[in-house]
Amino acid sequence: MAEATDIVFGRVLESQGLPQEIAIAAIPDDDRIWVEQEPNVWFRPLMFNTVLGQWCNLLRVTRSGVVSRHRHPAAVFGYVIKGKWHYYEHPWMAEAGHFVYEPPGEIHTLAVPEDCSEMITFFNVTGAMIYLDAEGRQIGYEDVWTKIELCRRHYAKVGLGADFVDQFIR
Repeated sequence: MAEATDIVFGRVLESQGLPQEIAIAAIPDDDRIWVEQEPNVWFRPLMFNTVLGQWCNLLRVTRSGVVSRHRHPAAVFGYVIKGKWHYYEHPWMAEAGHFVYEPPGEIHTLAVPEDCSEMITFFNVTGAMIYLDAEGRQIGYEDVWTKIELCRRHYAKVGLGADFVDQFIR
């Protein structure tokens, strides 16, 4: 009975123009799904909401030091799955099992400490990541569209096909 209900519910969603749900393993078996942003820094897309300009992903870092200095126009939510990291601007350390809330507009510098060989954190971002230099000037940005394009190029390059990213787009 549950199967029939699921099928009918899925058809109702499609007939109303609503996107299908996503239920996937967050940490993939295939390393090609991790998209390299820079050496030793990857993200694993989980969902791209092109209506709200939102994305959910895992950030994976396998080196110590600064990952980025940035701010967001909207709140960001994170959950540390493995390892630890911190912001130079705050006294706390985000460790496995910790929830993190980033208020809109705040400048923060994400760094992984020397004693951490791998960090994986779930992030829910709406709007953009605005990258900043040491003086606070914008030097780049990411949004849902640039993330999708980065995925398309990566997945084409690693043999999964550019359209592999489509399964995450809502």
